[in-house]
Amino acid sequence: MKKRVSLLLAALVASTFLIACGKKEEPAPAAAPAPAPAPAAAAAIVIGLDDHFPPMGFRDEKNEIVGFDIDLAREAGKRLGVEVTFKPIDWSAKEAELNGKRIDVLWNGLTITEERKANILFTKPYLENRQIIVVPEKSAINTKAELKDKVVGVQDGSSAVDAVNRDAETAKGLKELKKFSDNVTALMDLSAGRLDAIVVDEIVGRYYVAKKPGEYRVLEENFGTEDFGVGVRKDDTELMGKIDKALDDMKADGTAATISTKWFGKDILKK
Repeated sequence: MKKRVSLLLAALVASTFLIACGKKEEPAPAAAPAPAPAPAAAAAIVIGLDDHFPPMGFRDEKNEIVGFDIDLAREAGKRLGVEVTFKPIDWSAKEAELNGKRIDVLWNGLTITEERKANILFTKPYLENRQIIVVPEKSAINTKAELKDKVVGVQDGSSAVDAVNRDAETAKGLKELKKFSDNVTALMDLSAGRLDAIVVDEIVGRYYVAKKPGEYRVLEENFGTEDFGVGVRKDDTELMGKIDKALDDMKADGTAATISTKWFGKDILKK
């Protein structure tokens, strides 16, 4: 009897062992994939500018880039926690530089126009500007109508070109609308008598007129009012929003007014 019980127990143990050996282990559930890391915030932004555009952005006697927009951009960079660098570009190719990602921002007295909005995303306007007409002090020209048959200079790629062309009657009567790479060269040609007048941003034009009293004169008439804005790529909505906020905060706490007073003698920022 004991032998039979022993045999039964041995058979039971053996069968249990075989069942255990034949059972497949269920695979452990796969771990959920780790979430993709968020893209790192930009550590630096490159600002494209025309470095012959005082007082917005230009080179001082030490060849360093300075100006009203330069100070605004540097302060905004501090508030965004990013390093700001400045890259002089051919202003007539500014949209290609921006969308080719050779620069990240256009911040240099950039006029907001409907044409530019097709390729550039703008912040809110921060400054108002006009396109003024500058002539030599002794010029007989006093009105836009008297620009007929005259040679007028503008910066290539600037909103001055569009402003003149929008005034179809005046533009049609010009002898030539001569384009220059920068306003400094245009003013030199005006002083040398190779131009009869130039059309230029008021902020820039009056800066030069004040530096050379008795050499230039600004006409009462102009080619219209426009707004300056900061430009970024169309898909950089987050960056645009951050710059807008930085500018709003700078206006609210008085920092922007201090910068404006440094360059213009008063707060001229658009509220």
